[in-house]
Amino acid sequence: MTTPPPSAPPLDGELESLARRLRMPHLRRLAPEVIATARLQRWEPAEVLRVLLAEEVAGRDRSSLATRRLQAGFPAGKTFESWNPKLSSISAPTQAALRSLEWIGRRENLVVCGPSGTGKTMLLEALGQAAVEAGRRVAWFSLESLGVLVRRHRADDSVTKAIARILRADLVVVDDIGLLAVSPDAAEGLYRLVDAAYERRSLAVSSNLHPSGFDEIMPKTLATATVDRLMHHAHLCITQGDSVRLAQATAGKGVVPLT
Repeated sequence: MTTPPPSAPPLDGELESLARRLRMPHLRRLAPEVIATARLQRWEPAEVLRVLLAEEVAGRDRSSLATRRLQAGFPAGKTFESWNPKLSSISAPTQAALRSLEWIGRRENLVVCGPSGTGKTMLLEALGQAAVEAGRRVAWFSLESLGVLVRRHRADDSVTKAIARILRADLVVVDDIGLLAVSPDAAEGLYRLVDAAYERRSLAVSSNLHPSGFDEIMPKTLATATVDRLMHHAHLCITQGDSVRLAQATAGKGVVPLT
């Protein structure tokens, strides 16, 4: 039977102070238990140091991931764990290529268009979550929220600076273009974002319209300039079929049955 480690005494005051000054909260939290275990099992000093530093690095990685995920502003928390590739009309090779995230490194864009309920938003969010887990920064917007941003910053003529802050992210997602009427501010925001990101950052957009139809929802001149820049280095995926949500609801899988 393995002897359990003794209850860990508090960390020495000087070590506690040093860990605080070095901003090592994870090391500071785990050090008492690690030191107690090391004494019991007679670890070499180098092993103690290795374990403590490894725990600090792992803790920082977890905190950084949580921060990036929070800053991204994802709508629903969907990941590829709940993604069924067989339900998507996008080919399996294309799905695999997108999940590699190499297109983000090449600063290429992704445009997913098709009928409502065919997995566009879920795919983009799962890709965004995967990018966050890979250490990249992601920013999620609806077209309406871009319009709000433009209105808020137009008062002090800081729209350009606001767009530049958005593009600190490696991937910027604009979801559900075309579902609602596009305000002049939203149309301006989309153009400004696409123009500023051109060949500098990756954009991913979803729409129930093909990009060639964007002039139906925004001024033709602005639509032409936006689509020209958006599509120059873009992967276009067109989803097809019936709504997965509607099919699940019809089959009684949309809710837990009442009892």
